[in-house]
Amino acid sequence: MASISSSFFLFLAVGFLVVFPEKSTAQLSTNFYSKSCPRVFTTVKSAVRSAVSKEPRMGASLLRLHFHDCFVNGCDGSILLDDTSSFTGEKTARPNNRSARGFEVVDDIKSKVEKACPGVVSCADILAIAARDSVAFLGGPSWNVKVGRRDSKTASFSAANSGVIPPPTSTLSNLVNRFQAKGLSAKDMVALSGAHTIGKARCLLFRNRIYNESNIESSFAKNRRGNCPRITGSGDDNLAPLDVQTQNSFDNDYFKNLLKQKGLLHSDQVLFNGGSTDSLVRTYGSNSKTFNSDFVAAMIKMGDISPLTGSRGEIRKNCRKPN
Repeated sequence: MASISSSFFLFLAVGFLVVFPEKSTAQLSTNFYSKSCPRVFTTVKSAVRSAVSKEPRMGASLLRLHFHDCFVNGCDGSILLDDTSSFTGEKTARPNNRSARGFEVVDDIKSKVEKACPGVVSCADILAIAARDSVAFLGGPSWNVKVGRRDSKTASFSAANSGVIPPPTSTLSNLVNRFQAKGLSAKDMVALSGAHTIGKARCLLFRNRIYNESNIESSFAKNRRGNCPRITGSGDDNLAPLDVQTQNSFDNDYFKNLLKQKGLLHSDQVLFNGGSTDSLVRTYGSNSKTFNSDFVAAMIKMGDISPLTGSRGEIRKNCRKPN
């Protein structure tokens, strides 16, 4: 979800492995905190607005944290945990190392929520709410966030490294299979990829595309080469917007770019490259309302991936460490 960068996502060939979607057994609801913490939504919204106003890219970063959290063992706040003596967390796993960001903003939000309602709201729910507020603040759609998740007491470096988060080198079949494994359809995958209408990616992640791929508009490739040298190790961390036109606005320009072969990441352009998702890209590129509607539906489904509820997990006092 480059900020959403390595981004919304990508992975390993599945071969003949049969993968069964993860089902949610959660009892999440939009009014879970209506009595225990009625101020949670306004508190999170205010903190997100402040952070994104200072740095628009932070909206993409917060959205991406929610995505990368949910794809590794469910939406349980595990991505926020620092390493401990008993486990190595997810922050330094390949999909997150030197790219996942926004942890200090989450700390700030958690601190404000704790003042309003001590020990009530989970870090996992804060990620879900902050993702929605980030999208809405940058001009995208809003929706009623289902809450009631609890936080994991541990995190898994190996799980985050296992390929569940697809890399930017992914093929279309990789993307479809990885999202289906989480109970998300190909349409959900394409809609969620539209989150790349905001945020940035590192040169390391798009170097091969701009120098070696043929399905890329020539002037676009030339411009991107300007701050991404061909030599590996040179300028690896230089950033480029995933949507060069309106990088700080949540709109459907990402899909319009794909139609012009201006996808920054390999995993972006494969969505429109003669394959099964071409028609969806055309639809979203021409109809922002349809994109927004499908994006909202997909975000809600993603937020339902294997949450901890009931007596499982805990409500962390500090999002970086178990209680």
